Amino acid sequence: MTPGEDDAPVVPAAGRAPGSAGRVRRHTDPLVPEGPVRVSANVCQAAGCMSMGSDRLFADLKEDVVASGATDVAVRRVGCLGLCSAGPLVEVPEQGRLFEKVGAAGGTSLAELLGSLTGEAPGGREVADDPFFARQVKVVLERSGKVDPEDVEDYVASGGYEALAKAVTMMSPDEVTDEVVRSGLRGRGGAGYPTGLKWRTVAKAPGEGGKYVVCNADEGDPGAFMDRSVLESCPQQVLEGMAIAAYAVGASRGYVYARAEYPLAVKRLQSAIRQAEASGHLGRDILGTRFELHIEVRIGAGAFVCGEETALLASIQGGRGTPRPRPPYPASAGLWGCPTLINNVETFANVPSVISRGSGYLAGTGTERSKGTKVFALTGAVVRTGLIEVPMGLRLRDIVFDIGGGLAPGRRFKAVQTGGPSGGCIPEDLLDMSVDYETLSQAGSIMGSGGMIVMDDTSCMVDVARYFMDFCREESCGKCLPCRVGTQQMYRLLDRMCHGTATMAQLEELEGLAGMVRATSLCGLGQGAPNPVFSTLRYFRDEYLAHVQDHRCPAGVCPMDGTPGAPVPPEGALMAGTGAASTGGAR
Repeated sequence: MTPGEDDAPVVPAAGRAPGSAGRVRRHTDPLVPEGPVRVSANVCQAAGCMSMGSDRLFADLKEDVVASGATDVAVRRVGCLGLCSAGPLVEVPEQGRLFEKVGAAGGTSLAELLGSLTGEAPGGREVADDPFFARQVKVVLERSGKVDPEDVEDYVASGGYEALAKAVTMMSPDEVTDEVVRSGLRGRGGAGYPTGLKWRTVAKAPGEGGKYVVCNADEGDPGAFMDRSVLESCPQQVLEGMAIAAYAVGASRGYVYARAEYPLAVKRLQSAIRQAEASGHLGRDILGTRFELHIEVRIGAGAFVCGEETALLASIQGGRGTPRPRPPYPASAGLWGCPTLINNVETFANVPSVISRGSGYLAGTGTERSKGTKVFALTGAVVRTGLIEVPMGLRLRDIVFDIGGGLAPGRRFKAVQTGGPSGGCIPEDLLDMSVDYETLSQAGSIMGSGGMIVMDDTSCMVDVARYFMDFCREESCGKCLPCRVGTQQMYRLLDRMCHGTATMAQLEELEGLAGMVRATSLCGLGQGAPNPVFSTLRYFRDEYLAHVQDHRCPAGVCPMDGTPGAPVPPEGALMAGTGAASTGGAR
């Protein structure tokens, strides 16, 4: 472990004499034998498993291993192991076994896990043939669950920073950009803009006042936890991608914009920056070259609109996080008027593989226009929820029923929502569609940053549209009238439908209003807010008609009580709405 502020004097592990097989510095440090390691217990220490007690499990398992007298067993802290619904998780990679719900009621007992580690009959289940893992292809997540997210030396030992070394010592900035262009990598933040083309634009922009590279980690979609998990599991990989990008475009300063609701990700990211600076992978004279990059973390207040790039930049500068018209684009006039490259967490995490393995590695996976893999947060009504990474072009059916394990017994699939509040709801008829940028767009949805929420027959699609519209109206910054007022009006109409008091004229009004908001809003929040309305009307219009004409909810979810529903706030209240009040500058 790299020396730093977290170091404490080395003390013998509990119950172990000085000089014996294992040493533990602190309660939170791994247990590493001084001799050869026969087996390792990789304990998931991402937020999902930690919320179920894996931090306590980590400490207890170390004590039990020490007490057993085993001198060849390591207990390691790792990032997300993926199968979040079965946490706390422990993997024994040498045995290819995964232990689920360790220490939890109805799960694996510590005694069973310890027995497997000390040579008794192996427990847990095989990982290699499990459908949840077998259908995945890991590029962004290749080190997640394998390296200690708080130890730069562990990352380096796994091949980390080899791509950065190759870039800054063996390639010119133009050669790095060309490699990214050939890979076909597209931005994973939602829009799918070609990454290499964006880099080339920033590289060519005059930058007398300097250039910046910014990582957008302001993940705010309901049900999404992809970027958070990547930062919690392997922050060094994101920093390496940022450093390679900075070298390619000529930037010397960088920022990671993360939300305050992600304390563990922020803590590990800040620690990773300090360790990377101490090891010579960030700061001045990186890896003995003249290249330098200084990265800071900016913590946002949690406004969803700050995921929009111009609002994000305004917040980094200490201003109110609201969007501005484009052009000029950040690539030519971003932070403090300087050329600024903005990519999201997953995009940067792809870059080291592109450089170390060559562009063909990524280009050889996926479809003709959607190359590589995509990380999804698979949630909702499926049996197995968690963090997954699949090749572009995999069928939606394969994700829901093979990886996700299908739905609970007795429940029927109704829809899957992709792309967050700006996405759409895809019906059962389209389960065999390819998951890529173009196909999702044709179906009335978007890739988004990677949220994927599965719904069964207990979900009401009118209520789903109302839920996402409620989110968008709350998160609207209030700067432009179409979004500020239009989302409120659409929510009012949807709410009336859920209460059984809407008319056919109001259903037509909803459709017309949705088109106006999409066409005239200033930024992506307003432009995408009507998408759940459009997609549910397109595929589930019968449910809308049941609410409006028959005054009933087929799923039995909506109150249908004949009350007027939500009133429309006055314009003055709309201008000072909840979302607008939460868009302060970052700290």
